[in-house]
Amino acid sequence: MRTLLDLEAVYKIATHKDWKPPPAGATPKPAETPSSSMADSVESKYLKAQIDAQSEKVRTIKAKIDKEIQILLSLQCKYKDLTKLGEDGHQSKKEDKHANEIKPTKKQDAASVQDASANKDINEITRLCLEAKKEENISEWYHEVITKSEMIEYYDVSGCYILRPWSYSIWEIIKDFVDGEIKKLGVENTYFPMFVSNKELRRLKSPTEDFASEVKSIDQNNSEESNRSSGLFAYRLCSAEIAVVTKAGESDLAEPIGIRQTGEIVVHPSFAKWIQSHRDLPLKINQWCNIVRWELSLQPFLRTREFLWQEGQTAYANVKDAEEEVYTILELYARVYEELLAIPVVRGRKTEKEKFTEADFTTTVEAFMSASGGAIQGATSHHLGQNFSKIFDITIEDPETQEKQYIYQNSWGLSTRTIGVMCMVHGDNNGLVLPPRIASVQVIIVPCYFTANLSEADNKNLLKKCEEIQGSLVADGIRAKCDLRDYYSPDWKIRHWELKGVPIRIELSPRDIKQKKVVLVRRDTGVKSTVPMANLATSTRDTLNNIQQNLFTNANEDLLSHMSVAHEWEEFCNSFDDKKIIQAPFCGKILCEDKIKKDSARDAVVEEGTPAMGAKSLCIPFKQPNELVKGTKCIMPSCGQDAKYYTLFGRSY
Repeated sequence: MRTLLDLEAVYKIATHKDWKPPPAGATPKPAETPSSSMADSVESKYLKAQIDAQSEKVRTIKAKIDKEIQILLSLQCKYKDLTKLGEDGHQSKKEDKHANEIKPTKKQDAASVQDASANKDINEITRLCLEAKKEENISEWYHEVITKSEMIEYYDVSGCYILRPWSYSIWEIIKDFVDGEIKKLGVENTYFPMFVSNKELRRLKSPTEDFASEVKSIDQNNSEESNRSSGLFAYRLCSAEIAVVTKAGESDLAEPIGIRQTGEIVVHPSFAKWIQSHRDLPLKINQWCNIVRWELSLQPFLRTREFLWQEGQTAYANVKDAEEEVYTILELYARVYEELLAIPVVRGRKTEKEKFTEADFTTTVEAFMSASGGAIQGATSHHLGQNFSKIFDITIEDPETQEKQYIYQNSWGLSTRTIGVMCMVHGDNNGLVLPPRIASVQVIIVPCYFTANLSEADNKNLLKKCEEIQGSLVADGIRAKCDLRDYYSPDWKIRHWELKGVPIRIELSPRDIKQKKVVLVRRDTGVKSTVPMANLATSTRDTLNNIQQNLFTNANEDLLSHMSVAHEWEEFCNSFDDKKIIQAPFCGKILCEDKIKKDSARDAVVEEGTPAMGAKSLCIPFKQPNELVKGTKCIMPSCGQDAKYYTLFGRSY
C-alpha cells in the first residue's frame, strides 16, 4: 500500500493529474523500460503501468482479507446458533433490534449517519454496550456494568476484587467527606495492625456462645487438619469467619494469628492500657483500613471477602454521651447516601436478632434497590454499652462515688459497599449513572467532526478550544476532562463515557465554535441542550445541581412506591412477592422473626447474586408509619402476641 501511494504521488508530479484506477479485473499493461530520450508523456505512461500493477496487487490482497473475514463471521454465527452462547461464553441476550439503532438528526448529514452506523457495528464487535438488561437479569447486568465501566477487575482469589481508579476515586470523595465531618466531632485517625493474636482470639470464645464458636474450615471439602497444614483456617465471629494464618513459608507458627474481621478485638486491648481515669475520656479514634471476612455468599462491592472501610471506636464515661454519638454518626452516614450518592435511606434500629451480637443496640441506614426488590444495610452505628469493657477490663474510678466503673463504648463503620449500592440504584441499561458530587469527572468534553475533510488548522483549533473550555470549567471548581484521543471516533467516545456514567457530556464541533455555543448532554435523562459559551460554567453548574437533585427525587419516589404497610399475613406475603419492603406490626421475638422469614419464602429458589428469599427484618424505623393501636397483634398469624412496633421487612443482600 505504501508503494502504491508513493507511485501515485510521483505520477501526479509528472502529469499534474490524479491517477484513476482501472476497472476491477482489468489486466495491467506490462511496464516498458523508458530511454533517456523519451518525452514526459512516455514517462507518465510508464508510471501509470507501474501503479496499475501495484494497485492490482493491493486489490488481490484485500479480496483475500475480505474473504477470510466473511469465513470468520460465518463460523461465529454457526457457533452461536449451535450453542446459544456468545464468543465469551456468556448466555446470549435477546435484544430489541431497534434498541441501539442510530437515528439521524436534522443536524447530521449523510456522512455523519454513515459514520455512526459504522461505529455501531464496532460497538457490537467490541461489546462496548451492555448486553444484559437490568429489568431482566439484575445479576448479569450488575456484572457487566461494574466491569465494562472500569469500576472493578476480578482477581484470582475468590471474593477479592481490584478497585480500579474509576471506583476508587468515588471512595476517596466519600472518605474525604466523612473524614472532615468526624474530625469536627473530635475524632482522631489512627492505624492498628491487621493481625490478631491468638490470646485475643481465645478471649472472644468465652463471653457468649453466639459471639465466637468453634473453628470452622474455609474449604468445606478439606478437613480442618488439612486447612491448618495449608496455613489458613477460620474462627466464626458473628455472621462471617475470621481467616487465620498458621504458617510462614514452610514453617509452622507457634500460635495461629487472626486477620482482623472487625476492630474491637484489635483496639480494645489498647484502650485498657490508655484509659486509666475519667480524665482520659472521651477517647475517640477512627481508622481507614481493609477488613477480611470469609463470606460464602459473594457479590462485588456488596458482599466481599476483603473490603475497605472506616471504623470508629469511642469510649465515654457515661451512657448519655455515648448514645448521643451513636445517632450523630448515623445521621452522618445518612448524609453520605442522601447528599453525596443521591440515595434515600430508612433510618432505624436493628431487631434483637439482627443487631451486632455484643451491642446493647445497633442503628442502621437501609437502602433499597427496586430492580432486585432487595434492601441492603448501608452503614451501622453500634452502642456497645459496657459489654466489651467487661471483656477487656476497661475501667475508671467514678469521680463522685470513687467506685470502679466500666466505661461505655461505641463502634461505627461505613464501607465500599456504598459504591455497589450506588451502581444498583442509579445504573440503567446504558451503564452507570454517577451523581455529580461523587464523580471524579463531572464533565467530559468530546470534539466532534462530521467529515473526514476537516483541515489540519480547523482540527487544531477544535482541540485547542476543547482544552480552553476544560480550563475554564476547572477554574470554576468543576471536575472536567477532554477526550482528545485521535484513535477513537467521536461516536465511540460518546458511548464509552455514557457507559462510565459521567453526569454531563459537552460536544463541540467546528460549526459550534463559529456559532460560539456547545451541545450539553445530561447522562440521567439524555436530554440535549445548546448552551452559549459565554455562560457555560454557570449553566454547567446549574445542570450538575439539577442532576443531583433529580437522581435523589427519582430514587426516593422509587423507594416510597415500593414500601407498603401490612396488617394481615396474606397482604404481607403478596407485597413481598411484588418485590416490596413491608412495614408490619411485630412482637420483637427472635423465634417469631425466624418463622416470618421461613414462611414468607414459599419454597422460592434463590438465584446466585440476588437477595435471599424470605422476609428478613431490616430495621425498626425511627419514623413509624402509624401510631400502633393498643391490642394490635404481631403480623405472624401463629404468634398471637401484641406488637411492640412496626418493623420493616424485606429481601436483603
